[in-house]
Amino acid sequence: MTRPSPLTAPEPETPTAPARTKPKWYRRPWIVPLLVVAVGFVAARLPSYLTFDTGDSLVELQPDFPETHYLLLSIHIFFGSIALIACSLQVWPWLRNTYPRVHRITGRVYVLAGVLPAGLLALAVSVVSTVDVAGRIGNVMVSLLWLGSTFAGFHYARKRRFREHRRMMIYSFALCWSIVLNRVWIAIFFIMLMPLENTYYSGDLDAMIADVAVASIWTGWIVNLIIAEWWLNRRPKARKRTAPATKVAVGA
Repeated sequence: MTRPSPLTAPEPETPTAPARTKPKWYRRPWIVPLLVVAVGFVAARLPSYLTFDTGDSLVELQPDFPETHYLLLSIHIFFGSIALIACSLQVWPWLRNTYPRVHRITGRVYVLAGVLPAGLLALAVSVVSTVDVAGRIGNVMVSLLWLGSTFAGFHYARKRRFREHRRMMIYSFALCWSIVLNRVWIAIFFIMLMPLENTYYSGDLDAMIADVAVASIWTGWIVNLIIAEWWLNRRPKARKRTAPATKVAVGA
């Protein structure tokens, strides 16, 4: 047997990176409020469009064809509710990392049973809406952008180009949630314009409500897209990593 020379130092050990642990579901504190708001919004809106009674509609219907308008709204809101719940689950990192099959199935539900029918019906509902032309254009724009970004993301996922897929689906999520934030902007604009009711609007409350509706339609999806763009291009703080010390024995 040959004994190693005392002048030869053993090769240094290669440091091994610590194993990455999957984050717990509760490490994302925003997911529970997000799902609560999504479910609450659906529970507050959807029942009014399941009664087949035009008098239960929460928006003004076209007086010339209220039944058709109500039917279009009902189907749009039904599939839109599926989209809202599904996309809220899609942005849950724990679910995506722990159960990737569930993430893929939910993604297909979001695209094919949510965005596709809801987006196409949104175009029809936007055209026959009772808001003025500026509001209709805003609704058509958000519908087209929602459909476009969603199917771009779906295409990239099938091509396994997951970086582009993630970007497009974050845009899609932002546009989907614009319908929820739209209600927040309605309240904000209404409070802002109330002092002008008897001056600028000369007591015409309907004119003020019309302006609030148009402003909230455009602000809802534009602000959401700005936030999504900021989120995608932000620079997260680098985590501090301490490499384990490597001991090298030196022969005497």
